[in-house]
Amino acid sequence: MTPKTYEIRAIDTDVLKQLRMRDDAGRTREPATDPEGGAPLRCCLRRSAPGERIVLVSYAPLRRWAARTGAEPGAYDEYGPVFIHADECEGVAAGTLRYPAALHGDRRVLRAYSAEGRILGGRLLEIPRERSGEVEPALEEAFADPAVALIHVRAVEYGCFLLEARRRT
Repeated sequence: MTPKTYEIRAIDTDVLKQLRMRDDAGRTREPATDPEGGAPLRCCLRRSAPGERIVLVSYAPLRRWAARTGAEPGAYDEYGPVFIHADECEGVAAGTLRYPAALHGDRRVLRAYSAEGRILGGRLLEIPRERSGEVEPALEEAFADPAVALIHVRAVEYGCFLLEARRRT
């Protein structure tokens, strides 16, 4: 089996701490108890359980990545809503290679970015949750282009950031 060219990444622990205090829109957000569960959590890449304390924050994933790498995303910089646990959670192990089926929905878009922070293209996937494993070949195909440094997976209906796939080095 060929080793994967990418790893799946949730929001970094240090960034989560910052977002819980003040989000990327500069606001403090109030946690809430999720009565029904099912919110897609970007801290641990699973859905919330009924009764968990969560918070909806604004997050700018490309901006934060660019700040660490020196890239300049320009007009591609954007932020949007993401659910995270209101308190620290178990997170996701570094180097995770499997796409999390729990966060998948019928329609997702893969947005590919260069190391300079420029968008290289996107791909719409219409794959039901029970076939979420079919996302992995699409990620591998995108990373076959050596110019692709990272891919953001987003929900089509709301445009929400779900996770990042980053080229392994």
